[in-house]
Amino acid sequence: MPNTSSAKKALRKNVKRRQLNRTQRSTLRTAIKKFRAAVESGDAEASGAAYREAVRKLDQAAAKRLIHKNTAARAKSRLSRHLPAQPAASTSAAPAATAPAE
Repeated sequence: MPNTSSAKKALRKNVKRRQLNRTQRSTLRTAIKKFRAAVESGDAEASGAAYREAVRKLDQAAAKRLIHKNTAARAKSRLSRHLPAQPAASTSAAPAATAPAE
C-alpha cells in the first residue's frame, strides 16, 4: 500500500491508465479478429473494410504507445498478406485529356 500522498495519487493514475489500456487493447484485438473472420468468409469488400479499420486501430495504438511502432508495422504487414487480391483498376480506357492526333 502506498504511504505518501504522491504515491497514493500515482496508484490512482495507474489504475485509470491500466483500465483505459485494457479497453483499447481489447478493441484492437477485436478489430484484428474481425479482419481475420472477413478473410475466412471470402468477402473481399468486407475484408478490405475490416483491414482498413484494423490498420487504423494499430496506428492509434502505436501513437498512444500502447504498442511499439515496429510491432504495429509488423502486424500491419502480416495482415496485408491475407488480403484477397484486388482487381486492378481499369486503365485500358483511353485517357480523356489526350489531344487528338492530326
